[in-house]
Amino acid sequence: MQTTKFVYWEEDCAWLGYLQEFPSYWTQGDTLEDLKAHLKDLYAELTGGGLTGVRRVGDLAVA
Repeated sequence: MQTTKFVYWEEDCAWLGYLQEFPSYWTQGDTLEDLKAHLKDLYAELTGGGLTGVRRVGDLAVA
């Protein structure tokens, strides 16, 4: 099973979050499990190759 990290928090009776690799793309859910389902859908959209201009975070070795 593949995994990815995500950041999440509860605010005003909603769960908000984003995929750590794609911090510009937020989503929300009514519960933490609902948020996770939305994040899975978002991941599929962002990595599916159908979108252009997707911003990502990466690592760069400089030394």
